[in-house]
Amino acid sequence: MTIETLLLFALTIVPLVFTPGPDILLVVAQALSHGKAAALRSNAGILLGYVAHGLLATLGVTAIVAATPWLFELMRWAGVAYLGWLAARMLYSATKTRIEAKQNTSGSNLLAQGFFTAFLNPKGLLVFFALLPPFIDPQSNIPLQAAMLSALFIALCGLGYTIVILLAAQAARAGSFSDLRRRWLEAIAGTLLGYAAVRLATAAR
Repeated sequence: MTIETLLLFALTIVPLVFTPGPDILLVVAQALSHGKAAALRSNAGILLGYVAHGLLATLGVTAIVAATPWLFELMRWAGVAYLGWLAARMLYSATKTRIEAKQNTSGSNLLAQGFFTAFLNPKGLLVFFALLPPFIDPQSNIPLQAAMLSALFIALCGLGYTIVILLAAQAARAGSFSDLRRRWLEAIAGTLLGYAAVRLATAAR
């Protein structure tokens, strides 16, 4: 795989990485509600979710799922259910004070929450089902190419989300976000996640 191909792939997915979605909404909400450390744990879970996608793509499982309608639909509806649950959690958190919200947060929960947010995220499905294949040369080592493209996507997500987390945490420390504003943000994030769940549920394959 050439450097030109990797650069073209990076330019293709950078806008997607920074498009507000479940993963960015999650880390921003965590940074504002629970601080930088909690948001970084969520981000680690998100990256692990994309690593799982990358491994499946490298092993060829992604291609099998994409070519098997009932498997694709099963994963899509699992994503709908999880996004709906995550939306409800954020809306519920928006009714709590910052102290009450922190009491219901643990490192393992944040890691798992981040993992499933990424693994069932429509963005991940799009990248690994639709965007990876056009950049892979069928005449070369397909697993190696899939691994390289997956690693590039994960690295860009890690870098991009870390920047977002640091900015959000800095805003919270500087007092730019009161607890009332944090509640409003989580309420908006929960609503957008609910909207994403509805869109994923009604989207045609």
